[in-house]
Amino acid sequence: MERRTSGVLVLRPRLEHMFLGQFRHNLDDKGRLTIPARFRESFGDSAFLTQGFDRNLRLLTEADFTLLYQKLNQLNTTDATTRDLRRLLLANAQQLEIDRIGRVLVPQFLREFAGLNTEAVIVGVGESVEIWSPEAWEAQMLRLQDADANAERFAAVDLSL
Repeated sequence: MERRTSGVLVLRPRLEHMFLGQFRHNLDDKGRLTIPARFRESFGDSAFLTQGFDRNLRLLTEADFTLLYQKLNQLNTTDATTRDLRRLLLANAQQLEIDRIGRVLVPQFLREFAGLNTEAVIVGVGESVEIWSPEAWEAQMLRLQDADANAERFAAVDLSL
């Protein structure tokens, strides 16, 4: 969505598609994880799961995964870093069906990568959803709650409205 203010184009996020909040859910014996009810409508019947950058998993809608794929295809494949990024995101990606009660089957290799055993923390981060082991999420939160480090780390970021 967009609007114009004093001749300046202001882009607005699609609020109905914004993933926010944290949820703890159990994985069943088969490795199925329930997607939080407030996220399900945005996904429909399927979602795309891939490896995240922080020993976590990233769950995307079909539209956002398609956009990610298009962006990756615009990068120069003669560049070694581009090829590594494509391997990281695409070789580890899976399209998942969401069953009638909102569960997805997380493939074993992705559960192992993220250290998921019996419980997962599902985190909305705007355009996508991250899935963390409880231990990794707690470590991430400790790091993110360090006020002094945040003041230095985010000093150059302008979030003024």
